[in-house]
Amino acid sequence: MLSAFLSRIVQAGELTVITPSGKRQCFGPGGAPSVTVRLHHRALYRKLIINPDLYLGEAYMDGTLTVEEGSLRDFLDLCTASVEALDRHPMQRLRQRLGRPLRYLQQYNPLGRSRANVAHHYDLSAELFDLFLDADRQYSCAYFPDGNESLEQAQEKKKRHLAAKLLLQPGMRVLDIGSGWGGLALHIAESAGARVKGITLSEEQLHVAQQRAVRSGLGERARFELLDYRAEHEVYDRIVSVGMFEHVGVSHYGGFFRTLKGLLKPNGVALIHAIGRMEPPGQTNPWLRKYIFPGGYCPALSEVLAAVEKAGLWVTDIEVLRLDYAETLREWARRFAANREQVRAFYDERFCRMWEFYLNMCEMAFRNGPIMVFQIQLTRQRDAVPSHRNYIADWEHALENDANEVA
Repeated sequence: MLSAFLSRIVQAGELTVITPSGKRQCFGPGGAPSVTVRLHHRALYRKLIINPDLYLGEAYMDGTLTVEEGSLRDFLDLCTASVEALDRHPMQRLRQRLGRPLRYLQQYNPLGRSRANVAHHYDLSAELFDLFLDADRQYSCAYFPDGNESLEQAQEKKKRHLAAKLLLQPGMRVLDIGSGWGGLALHIAESAGARVKGITLSEEQLHVAQQRAVRSGLGERARFELLDYRAEHEVYDRIVSVGMFEHVGVSHYGGFFRTLKGLLKPNGVALIHAIGRMEPPGQTNPWLRKYIFPGGYCPALSEVLAAVEKAGLWVTDIEVLRLDYAETLREWARRFAANREQVRAFYDERFCRMWEFYLNMCEMAFRNGPIMVFQIQLTRQRDAVPSHRNYIADWEHALENDANEVA
């Protein structure tokens, strides 16, 4: 049954499977990528047919599936290149149909659950993230407009790009929803002279962000609080949220944008940067939901825009980044691999394999799957931003020139 299953779905490259008895079987049309994997337990046959999205990652984590020839990245490249054939398989269509009614429950994120979901991932050791992120700990899609930037350069350009779309002025009050380790808030406070409040549900990130604000001398202009966006009541000139909307949950989209509108001054500007999908609404990969981002979901633009429209907000700009996150993840995975022994000392071998799978799988989802990043600029008034986009490039060039003069 597994042989028939793989013969039907492997549509790219060549996959060689070594069974527990040592038998080798080849699947696919041939060519690159060429990968050999070994299955160590016969129980995997049934699991991989029933739910490969969940059990493939678990098997790699547990060591019951190992990559013998080629790399994990090659293997996941091959797997994601065949995802359309997998989705057409009767077993997968049945599983997806049965799972659809559960997606609202899976993404139900009231305050208590939101805090637990955030802690699951973002309250891991700060030293872990230092081993693969840039020095500013930007844990979201970098921006590679030229294509040859280093990770550090691309993350700096991402911050400038976001700041440009916010049309910041000195003294403005800015809210950063999901402020992480504080890098964007500090950048805005320093480069634009704005007063920024960053809110997060991660105690680990909050502690680091507060320390950074003090050390940088920006404590008067950048402050951070442990606070859910639903508990915020002040009003702001600008609101920005990067990499947080994926954790809101579909059933909470209406409330999110109504809250955002209420927190925004009449002539204010908001900017949402998040991972989405270019296809109709779907479900979160079950392995990713179970082990990496519980409660997380990458929405279709149709789901987001419907909630924006009902909230009565203007969509004044949308930009879609298709491969920038793939390049970001590739560099994160490279740095993680280079520091793997240190990660293993913090945690264990299974954790290392889990994160290897996570980083490489997500890269290939951007390269071969329907996943992308969107930036949506929102306002309450139609004339809150210029009618044309030239101001974005002008702002970025001005910041770049200032940085070059300082250097």
